[in-house]
Amino acid sequence: MDNTDQKLIAELRRDGRASVMTLSDRLGVSRATVRMRLSRLQQQGEILGFTAITRGDVADAPVRGLMLIGIQGRGAERIMARLSGMSQVTAVHSTNGRWDLIVELSARSLDELDTVLSQIRALDGVTSSETNLLLSTRRARSR
Repeated sequence: MDNTDQKLIAELRRDGRASVMTLSDRLGVSRATVRMRLSRLQQQGEILGFTAITRGDVADAPVRGLMLIGIQGRGAERIMARLSGMSQVTAVHSTNGRWDLIVELSARSLDELDTVLSQIRALDGVTSSETNLLLSTRRARSR
């Protein structure tokens, strides 16, 4: 992927509904170049798809956060399975570094978020955590 491909993907992340003409204007390249690059990026699996995020996706659970979790020993798989069963957990990511897991959460209220945080902290094997509220989202994409 070159710089133009990266700029194209950045524009699509900003506005996934942008027309080929709009993308070509923003990137300063021809429409044929945009079409060719979009096709190639999709064929190579760099672009997996396009999605729509509706107001309801955020409005149903407007309180969102990221919880960083430290785990004792080898309990990550068991804890990930428990987390996946919680309705407020929208994604679970394994990672390296200080934290073992990053959990994306969404709740209808701060009280609901506080309750789920307490439930997660009480899971056997969870040794530490840090939670950050998401205040706004400028760009979102699906996997």
